[in-house]
Amino acid sequence: MLEQYGIITLLLVVAIIFPLGGIITSRLLQFLGARPDNPDPVKLDTYECGLETIGATWIRFNFRYYYYALLFVIFDVEAAFLFPWAVYFRQMQLFGLIEMAIFIAILTIGFVYAWKKHALEWV
Repeated sequence: MLEQYGIITLLLVVAIIFPLGGIITSRLLQFLGARPDNPDPVKLDTYECGLETIGATWIRFNFRYYYYALLFVIFDVEAAFLFPWAVYFRQMQLFGLIEMAIFIAILTIGFVYAWKKHALEWV
């Protein structure tokens, strides 16, 4: 049992040393002059699609932007679940059909719920 924890501990140590090693090496190379350190106003400027920002850069976005992104991810994952089912449809026979009917029914209930809550309207 301790052997299993030893492997986990080894992986944890490597996971900590690897990023810290890169940061420490970068700082050492900076002090030795091998890594350039010349901040420029253009490099330090806020990147906003190549345009100068108008107003405050850190503003609050409407939640609807994130909501649409989450809905897209959900429907995209659904498509990823539908593809293997479509490929092996003939091998699964009736069980596969019932399983996918339940899955599509759950998706339809979620879609109708979002529609009734007016979550899909951009106003």
